[in-house]
Amino acid sequence: MRCALACTVAMMFVLGTAHGQSSLVLRSDLMPGIQNVDTPETLNQATATPPDREPYNNVWGLDILISNDGFGLGTFYRRLFTADLSGFVSFSVSESKDEREIEQFDPYYQISYVPGKLNRFLVMPLLIGVQYRLFREDIVETFRPYINAGAGPAMIYQMPFVEFTENPSGGTDVEQVDFFSSIGRGQPHWTASAFLGVGANFGTDGSNVFGINFRYYFTNLYSGGLPSLYNLNTFGIAGTKSDFGGFFITLNVGMGY
Repeated sequence: MRCALACTVAMMFVLGTAHGQSSLVLRSDLMPGIQNVDTPETLNQATATPPDREPYNNVWGLDILISNDGFGLGTFYRRLFTADLSGFVSFSVSESKDEREIEQFDPYYQISYVPGKLNRFLVMPLLIGVQYRLFREDIVETFRPYINAGAGPAMIYQMPFVEFTENPSGGTDVEQVDFFSSIGRGQPHWTASAFLGVGANFGTDGSNVFGINFRYYFTNLYSGGLPSLYNLNTFGIAGTKSDFGGFFITLNVGMGY
């Protein structure tokens, strides 16, 4: 039996050579007991590596902003252009404070208050920017550093922190306005904003995005400052604020599609 099988293989090789074929392909459906032999084309397809780029061209997610002034929330959409370059649009809302504010605690009423604080401020920038990945060919895929920058219009929303009322004796009473009540009594101020940042994305699953971004925002009111502090004795304006930027740590959470 083995001798007959060997003779058959040899005859097929001779016939294939006679017809100008350079290689021998054995078909298992014609010859039971012999498995398919991989051709050079099959081997090349099996060992080919996928292109080195993100598996998803679109990413949508949320930003959690942390700064000395407090917290903020935002959203972003990012579009991949090349393996290294992408563009994004982002919108965020964050709190801004006067650096001269000093928060104190009243043990009698069990509340926190800020002496002399006049207004609250919310900063809302709508930014368009670019993000460039660094060291793609030199660093493992689970750590993807990048630099980014963005610019666009911004709104500074000014809301009252306290209100002054005249009492029957002719004096002035100061009452703090709660946050939600002050929203409807605020007024917008328009300016421009920009930032420069450096960060990194982590993980291997392209459908889930998690990263951290260190940014410095440039957001100023060039037409003049907004009243932020009042004098505790005269109740007149004691301080204004024109710089609403600063350093932010931004956590990015999103998904690719």
